[in-house]
Amino acid sequence: MTAPTDPGTTAAALLPLLGGADNITSVAHCMTRLRVGLRDRTRVRDAEVRAHPAVLGVVQDEDTYQIVLGPGTVARVTPEFEALLVTARGEAVRAAQKARNATPGKLFLRRVANVFVPLIPALIGCGIIAGLAGLLINLRWLPGLTPALTAVASGFMALIAVFVGYNTAKEFGGTPVLGGAVAAVIVYAGVTNVHVLGHQLAPGQGGVLGALAAAALATRVEKWCRRRVPEALDVLVTPTLTVLVPGLVTLFGLMLVAGAVSTAIGDAADWLLGNAGAAAGFVLGGLFLPLVMLGLHQALIPIHTTLIEQQGSTVLLPILAMAGAGQVGAAAAVYVRLRHRTDLRRTIRSAMPAGLLGVGEPLIYGVSLPLGRPFVTACVGGAFGGGFIGLLGMLGDPVGSTAIGPSGWALFPLLHGGDGGPALTTVAVYAGGLLTGYVTGFLATWFFGLGEAVLTDPAATAPPAP
Repeated sequence: MTAPTDPGTTAAALLPLLGGADNITSVAHCMTRLRVGLRDRTRVRDAEVRAHPAVLGVVQDEDTYQIVLGPGTVARVTPEFEALLVTARGEAVRAAQKARNATPGKLFLRRVANVFVPLIPALIGCGIIAGLAGLLINLRWLPGLTPALTAVASGFMALIAVFVGYNTAKEFGGTPVLGGAVAAVIVYAGVTNVHVLGHQLAPGQGGVLGALAAAALATRVEKWCRRRVPEALDVLVTPTLTVLVPGLVTLFGLMLVAGAVSTAIGDAADWLLGNAGAAAGFVLGGLFLPLVMLGLHQALIPIHTTLIEQQGSTVLLPILAMAGAGQVGAAAAVYVRLRHRTDLRRTIRSAMPAGLLGVGEPLIYGVSLPLGRPFVTACVGGAFGGGFIGLLGMLGDPVGSTAIGPSGWALFPLLHGGDGGPALTTVAVYAGGLLTGYVTGFLATWFFGLGEAVLTDPAATAPPAP
């Protein structure tokens, strides 16, 4: 088995293939992709980038050249890549990137996502531990250990608002610890002594949304103070006002408003599952691949986090994960029918394990989008898989996830059923959804996803989908 490529080596290999440091205008990453802005795309040695062992796929949009490296890998390669740029060009790249990202509204959703993406490893770890604790409780095994596992799993979620506040201030240019300090007000037990408009506040009211708003306000107050408070008094006045003013606004306004929004999100999810489960699952499962293609799926992270914090799991993620099942089914149909396309079959063989584990970009950008119609039939598979999960949820067998990030087979350890644990029924419903997505994606692609030209011409592919 080939040893994993060193992140520094990968970064050093990719930089010259992208035209060198002076051709890079911006650098960012999401869960799976290294995103770079380019001055001149003709300088990119695209074939060599795609051929690199660490690269799972490449996609280009109007703004960025996106290299799919996979979860975990991209988080390690990106800092090494940025370090190489800084070494080669000093701070110019960082300044250019900040100016580029300063366009009002252009990257707002991405900035909000950047607050939550660093929390995903902790959500995954704590979610798996919570699932293990629930399983042991259901089986009545190790009763002396389960309280400790529950405490380990719950500690992070009890204080997640503080981490959201810290990351929000960091992302929006404030002092991170001050953002965390303001957000900590939300989870402080003593808020029960505060009454607002006749309502007694409760610890955690407003949750991550309240923490996000509180820390964003704290950042604005801090920046205002930095501009106006005399330097001699800054060290005392600025931190005090940054915590005091947003803290009071949080207590007497944001906690109530954000609490109402959080409750509405939870009620909406419950209503969808209870009253329109099949239809909602069909629509959500069918539309998720286009959202992933456009990078807009990150806007759902705060909603998932709110549901996990409020209800212990997000019922949306298992439904959305069906989009990946449709993609796998579509790719399998392409593999079986296009036996003459050795290039596509090679790509599918290398990308299928990642697809089964919920990392869909290699199959999207390497197979279905270049062919065009299989991308649509993959969405059909995702729609039917999501409809299956939604229907069973509506009938009394909801499936949730205790964390965000993984999907596909990797979601099994994080499953959360209506009884609070990963029961056999919950596993069976989720497995049934995956199977539905696989089969429907396969059949839709087999019968409708491949035109005659693609089937008969070894070199023919449809134009990439827009």
